[in-house]
Amino acid sequence: MAGSGNAHMRGVNDTLLQVDDLTVEFPLGGDRIVHAVSGISFDIAKGETLGLVGESGCGKSTTGRAILQLPSPTSGSVVLNGEDLTALDPASMRSHRTDIQMIFQDPISSLNPRRSVGDVVAEPLHVWGPKDKDQQWKLVARMLDAVGIDPDVARHKYPHEFSGGQCQRISIARALVLEPELIICDEPVSALDVSVQAQILNLLEDLKEEYGLTLVFIAHDLAVVKNISDRVVVMYLGKMCEMSESDELYAHPAHPYTELLLESSPIPDPTVEIDSEMIAGGELPSPINPPSGCRFRTRCDRADDICSTDEPMMRRVSDDHYVACHHPLVPVEEVTVDIS
Repeated sequence: MAGSGNAHMRGVNDTLLQVDDLTVEFPLGGDRIVHAVSGISFDIAKGETLGLVGESGCGKSTTGRAILQLPSPTSGSVVLNGEDLTALDPASMRSHRTDIQMIFQDPISSLNPRRSVGDVVAEPLHVWGPKDKDQQWKLVARMLDAVGIDPDVARHKYPHEFSGGQCQRISIARALVLEPELIICDEPVSALDVSVQAQILNLLEDLKEEYGLTLVFIAHDLAVVKNISDRVVVMYLGKMCEMSESDELYAHPAHPYTELLLESSPIPDPTVEIDSEMIAGGELPSPINPPSGCRFRTRCDRADDICSTDEPMMRRVSDDHYVACHHPLVPVEEVTVDIS
């Protein structure tokens, strides 16, 4: 698995966020280092939704937090509206966080249990204004109403008095109250019932349209990512293996790992036979000591000698579809170099 290179970078005029060669490492002491994210690059246009998918430990949540500089990446750049966030001092970065907000995976634990819902949603306004309490409440009430929560009922209640789906709606209202340009959704529906998931996803789509939001949507559920994302990035062990428009990726996966993820997604039909050939073999590698070359090679039945020595580069499959694999499932466009 693993993609280096920037062949997939579009460089469009309406780019809101550009992440270039992002690396996040966590020292464990001595020579041991967790290679959580290793040199990934992507860009997001204004009004677009980018999905990040992959199994647990692939680095997708770390990527989302690194965009917010929580923690700051080990190397690489995160450019928002033309300004590199990695080069900012703490005070400047703090002010830029009004442009980027995050919706966390656990809706209940992300809300302060000792504060009323009105105070929770208004907390960002206490810092950034307006300072007038009446103006603050008007903004809070508008956001709570936008996410389907009655502001007059919720104002003096506490998070534990609401269901998980309602708490997630409150979290979304808190993220929206500063009117950010980019929202990072870190598995916002994974802890919710399926029916509630649909409500939250529809809500995000409506709010995206109404407020002109740009989203980074992190999830395990491939069906969820397909329905909400314009483009999808598939990650494995800190690396990118494939990027494509949503429908194209699901219709024509180019990387063996992407195909494995799609085949492992259960089909709601008791008569469907399980394809045992799609079960990945080999031991899941450690991010402390990732495999050389292609990181997916230890679990890939297409791997050969080049996979152990050379890291695959991102190559173009079709319009806005790129893969990092020495032996992709579909033909890739060969790049010719003019040396004249």
